[in-house]
Amino acid sequence: MNEPIPAVPVTPAIVLNGLSKNFGPTRALDGIDLTVRRGEVFGYLGSNGAGKTTTIKILCGLLAPDAGDAQVCGHSVLANPMAVKATIGYVPESGALFEKLSPREYLTMVGKLYGLTDDVIEIDMDRWLLYFGLRDRRDQRMDGFSKGTKQKICWIAAVLHDPAVLILDEPLNGLDVEAVTLAKDLMREMAVQGRTVFYSSHLVDVVEKVCSRVAVLNHGRLLRVGTPAELIAETRTDTLEYALKTLWRE
Repeated sequence: MNEPIPAVPVTPAIVLNGLSKNFGPTRALDGIDLTVRRGEVFGYLGSNGAGKTTTIKILCGLLAPDAGDAQVCGHSVLANPMAVKATIGYVPESGALFEKLSPREYLTMVGKLYGLTDDVIEIDMDRWLLYFGLRDRRDQRMDGFSKGTKQKICWIAAVLHDPAVLILDEPLNGLDVEAVTLAKDLMREMAVQGRTVFYSSHLVDVVEKVCSRVAVLNHGRLLRVGTPAELIAETRTDTLEYALKTLWRE
């Protein structure tokens, strides 16, 4: 009788191992251990100064940790940073664009940096510009765009290469109601496809609606990890917002 072939374990999307970072006397991250599974929209929550953006900058290779390590899809940010950058898409709170370029010029440049062919860039760029309602503005210079329109271009640049992990740091800033709905739908769809969204935001109502699990930080320490429903039940509150306030007071 043939023995069953053992299942190949799936590498987590993100693993933080003892991640620490100091800025002078300030302990921004204090030994964070966290695992984010593939195929989930994961919320990363904390008040100002909790360490959210510091974590994201380490994941994106913009900062080096003082201790510990982080892996994205099995790639260490310390040992193999270029593999990490090829795996992720990143939407910052306020994206810096080459505003003298048009969306077509800028997104073509981004696509080439990720090694995409001209045909793939053209097809996918057209699809995402249409999705965010910017197809008719593809050849306009971006220095005349509103903050919200520029943020849509940041979203397109982040997903153009079809990343396995999408990292979001307050990504809805400046977006109108329709664009926020499109962004939420996109996050859910990526999770359905087996991709991962790591979502840092202060918009707790959005997090509660789209995230399957959340991590709660305070002053660089990881307080809790669980589903929104689990945190609400644990704190005996009615909403995730009140649950967070309760945890931060502990």
